[in-house]
This record gives sequence, structure tokens and C-alpha cells, in this order.
Amino acid sequence: MIKNLKEYKKKKKIFLDLNKNYYDLNKPVVDDASYDTLKKDLINFEENNSNIISGNKIKNIVGYKPSDKFSKVKHDENMLSLDNAFTDQDIFDFYKKLNNFLNLNSDTRIELLAEPKIDGISASLKYVNGKYIQGISRGDGNYGEEISENLATIKDIPKVLSKPHSGELIVRGEVYIAKSDFKSLSDKFANPRNAASGSLRQKNSKNTSKIPLKFFAYGTIFKNHDIVEKQSDFLKKLKDFGFKINPLSKIINNENELDLNYKNIETKRASLDYDIDGIVYKVNDFKLQQRLGNLTNSPRWAIAHKFSAEKGISKIKKIEIQVGRTGALTPVAKIDPVNIGGVLVSNATLHNEEEILRKDIRVNDTVIVQRAGDVIPQVVRVDLTKRQKTSKKFIFPQKCPCGFATVKEFNETTKKYDAVRRCPDKGYDCNLITKEKLKHYVSKDAMNIEGLGKKVIENFWNLNLLKLPQDIYKLDFNKISKLEGWGKLSADNLKKSIEKTKKINLDRFIFSLGIRHIGQENAKILARFFKSVNNFKKLTNCKDQTYTDLIQLDGIGDTQVKSLKNFFINKTNKKVFEQLISKLTIVDHIFSKKGKFINQTFMFTGGMSKMSRSEAKKIVENEGGKVLGSPSKKLNYLISGDSKPTIKKINQAKEIGVKVLSEKDWYRLIDF
Repeated sequence: MIKNLKEYKKKKKIFLDLNKNYYDLNKPVVDDASYDTLKKDLINFEENNSNIISGNKIKNIVGYKPSDKFSKVKHDENMLSLDNAFTDQDIFDFYKKLNNFLNLNSDTRIELLAEPKIDGISASLKYVNGKYIQGISRGDGNYGEEISENLATIKDIPKVLSKPHSGELIVRGEVYIAKSDFKSLSDKFANPRNAASGSLRQKNSKNTSKIPLKFFAYGTIFKNHDIVEKQSDFLKKLKDFGFKINPLSKIINNENELDLNYKNIETKRASLDYDIDGIVYKVNDFKLQQRLGNLTNSPRWAIAHKFSAEKGISKIKKIEIQVGRTGALTPVAKIDPVNIGGVLVSNATLHNEEEILRKDIRVNDTVIVQRAGDVIPQVVRVDLTKRQKTSKKFIFPQKCPCGFATVKEFNETTKKYDAVRRCPDKGYDCNLITKEKLKHYVSKDAMNIEGLGKKVIENFWNLNLLKLPQDIYKLDFNKISKLEGWGKLSADNLKKSIEKTKKINLDRFIFSLGIRHIGQENAKILARFFKSVNNFKKLTNCKDQTYTDLIQLDGIGDTQVKSLKNFFINKTNKKVFEQLISKLTIVDHIFSKKGKFINQTFMFTGGMSKMSRSEAKKIVENEGGKVLGSPSKKLNYLISGDSKPTIKKINQAKEIGVKVLSEKDWYRLIDF
């Protein structure tokens, strides 16, 4: 479990490298269970610390960008990944989220369809009037690779549907290789999934046809939901069309049935002729699936229940301190290399100072290490029976390596001091923080400057080529071309990459600044509010009214406002900001021109009987409107739910002339 931002950032970098190896290079360096658990650990931290996350969130990453070897094709509807569940609590939380969003009683259990999660390659097939016309890989979820000919070599994929079907049909499923077939390929590929992925991405489909690929169909997209009413019925329809569906699919009505099925499948796992790494649960009712909709990268209506992780025993040689972009100090244990689940590991996170004290972790201790998807595993506990006299208590440093005295911040919500010790630098005085800020600035979800990765940043820093973000636009490419491992072509490519990213949307620019507590979603909210960088620049004057207006925004709270103030009070931050906007073309935020609520603002108070507030907000935003957090003259409508609305807010709205709508009025407004 990740305990601080430094650990999160480090593991995120590891995950992104794993993602490239897994999806793009077909050369995974860890097993699937480890990959999935690392992803889950990162997403958990993001959900619990959304106010301090910067950079594209792991939960927003789907697959990997399509290869340049193939044509890119936009999916009819995004091909998303799934959230993961590892524990009974995760499953309970999934049910709870479904009930909360649909505004159902807490003890209600929606009918689910459970299917084994095949460890293969996702693909989307398009049929027109019953004929196969196109096949696409998942890619990054938005665009996939055109691999129609390769997919056509798979016997399990019908070229013409067995039963007539007019119009367009999208069928999604998983390409895999049977364990029995993989035996003849094991000298060429690391595992069946690798073999399937590598085979599908052959330039010549004749090479693909030589590999015994198979296909399980499992679903479709929202626009094809009119065919039948339920997921389970659609699987039967797919079987009628000539597809193979997994015979272990099962309807689940409650947690008891879910648990029995999970244990049953896990018992059968080794005897199956295909690899599975968990079970997928989907809301069975198509109408409810559409109401629940999707998050950025995953559907609300489905989750993957993963199988368990692995542990090992090792010895701590020493403990090192690492410093992150927000100044968080993270202790990392250097351990004797140990093989856990086929992967040799030598580092284990210790999370923070309090974790070391709570578990009484000492140098020279023998410890139980859980990889559970973590390339940098976590120390679960100390084996006290093996503690020796040479074991030494670790004294957590009171100073950052840069020299600043560290602090623990007081959390006004919990009324406790944070567990994380931080370097207090809010600008660029701490070299360790500054380097991390530079790495964030160039990252994929910020400026996305290809060729200027973390190792390059470190190298350029040591050579005094880079010290602040604006230095990127002053680089001496002639000098760079003469560096070891570079050359003129590499330097020119870097120059082009930097030039290409000089034009950037406002929300990405705000996010790239690396302001603490301002993640991607916060940056989007701020971009919608300020509309242009010139308006956003007003924050540099630190006028109280500008910051007061921010409190009205739904999704922006005191923590974010305080963080913005702290950022712009700092003179170096102001200088960096002003120099960056002078060198970049920052595109104004443009509101959608579609939808019935364009240029209209809404606020909700009280509970509603037919939908949750989350669903109502989603409807407003999908129709081009904005949701505010408090009454103001900028508010068009206050929707008052029948259950316990805040009378004070209603009176405030009426006083300033805001139209107050009842719950019934709201349903009429959206034709619900």
C-alpha cells in the first residue's frame, strides 16, 4: 500500500515502463499479477489523495498508444480497462458505488454476470450486415491498431455471422493462446499472452496464421444494447452468431454466490487450458450499464476480481531517503536480492517515518516482503524470531538532503499531523524537488516532450543544461549533439519534439506547473473557470477576490485554493510561470457547442429519489453545462432534491434571483 506521494511517483514511473513493455514491446518484465497489483496500489493512492496528485492518473491510462507499424483507427466507443478488486472490501465497495450512483438502498444487490478474466489481448470487431469488415486492437483505448487481416486468420472469429443481422455490430473479446498450444512456442515467447500479442502485431498476416490463436467473445458497445436487454442474453446471441463464449460465465445475485463462484474458478484455474488472472463482474442489465456510464478509463458497471499475490523473505542492508516533487521524504529499504514470483527484487518501500516505527523496522532485520504487483515491494512485517544484535534502529532524518529542516503538516480535516515528513521548499530552492518538478513538466500528461525523459533530465541537470522549466526552451542543441550517446539526429529530434509541444491546452499547462494538490481534474476545473491563461494569470496578484471566486467551483476546496496561493506567493514560481507563458502558445479552454445546457450553470442540494447527485452532475456536464459548489450570481439553476435540501442554500439562491427547481422539475428538464 502506497503511503506517500514520493512512493507514488516512483511506482508510477515503474508502472509506465512496465506498461510499455507489456503492451507495446510484448516483453513484460514482471508477471501479470504483479503488474495488476501495482496498478491497483497506484489507483488506490490516487483515489485517497486526489488533491495532491499531479500528472495523468494511472486510472486514466488504458493500454498503450498504437504502434506506428499499423494504421490508427478510432474506436466507435472507447475501449476501456477495468478497475481491480483484490479483497472482500473491494467487492463490497463496488456494490456500494453501484447503489450510491443509482440511488438504491444499501442492501440492494444488482444482478451481475461473472466471467473468467482471460489473460490475453483485447480486440474489437466490426460487422456490417453480418459480414466482418474490420478488427482493431485496444491501443490506448481511444485509438487502436488496424489489424483486420491478422484477426481474420483466427478460426474462432466468424467472417460471416451464422444468423442474419442487419446494420452495424461491434463485438469485443479476448485473443489468447491455449496452454497446450503454447508448448510448441515457448522457445520464442515468454508466456501465452506474449505469444498472442506478438502474433497479432505481425506485419504479414501469413505469419499470424501460423500461430494457433483463439478468441472468446464477451461484449459489445452501448449503441448495440438494443439487440437484447441483458449482458447474459447478449452472450447467448453471440453464440448464435457463431462466436465462442466462455462456458464458465455465471449470473451472480449476491456476495455469497460471488464468493462461491470465485473460489470455484480459482480451484479450476490450473486445470483450464487458458490463462486467467481473475473474474470480471458486469452489471447484467444493459439499461443500468448505460445509466452508470464510464469514468475516464474504466466503466462504472464492471470490475475485475483478481487472484492473490506472492511474498518472500529477505534482509534489510540499509535504508535510503528519496525526495519527491512535493517534498515528501520516502524511506526505501535496500534488501538482499530475493526471487519473488520469478522476479528478482532488491528494493522495498517503507512508506514513511510512522510506518517504520509502527512495524519496528531496523537495518539488518529479516523481513517478509510482499511484491503483490509492486516492482518495488513493500515490507509486510519483521520476522522478530530472526532479529540479531546487529539490527539497528533507523533514525529518520530531520533535514532534507538539501539542508532544509523538514516538517509534518497539520491536517485540518483529521486534526492530526500528516505521517509524511516534507521538505518545506515551495519554490525551486531544493535541488531534489526541482529535478522532480522538471520530470513532471516534461511528462506525458503534462507537456509530453518525447526524448526528454527522467534519465535525460538527470543528465542535463548534472551538466548544468537545465535548472528550471524555461531552460528547456534555451537548450543548446549543437552542444547536446556532441554529448555521449547523442549525435545530430537525436538532438534535432529533441528540438522538434520541444517545438511541437509549445502549443498546449490551458488545462494541460496548468497541470504541467506541478502545483501541489492540483491534479488533472482540478486543472480542468480551473481551465473551465478561467477560460484563458490571461485570466489564470490573475492569481499571480494574489488578490483575495480571485481566490474567493474559486471556492464556488464544485471540486475546488480550501486545500486547492491554499495551494494555489502558496505557489504564486513564491517569487521564483512567479518568474517560472511568466517566462513559460511568454514562450508557449496556450490555447484557451473552449466549451462544447453541443448539448442542451451550454453556457448554463447548476447546483444541487438534497438527495433525490431516482438518481444520485453524481449521476445528475454527469448529466449536466455531458450536456455542456457546469456544476457550481455554492450559490452565486453566476448560477442559473439550483436543483432542490426532495430529501433534506439545505434551506440556507435555497434562500441564498432565491435572494440573488437564481431559479430553484424541484426534483420533479429536474426530471422534466432532462426527460428522465
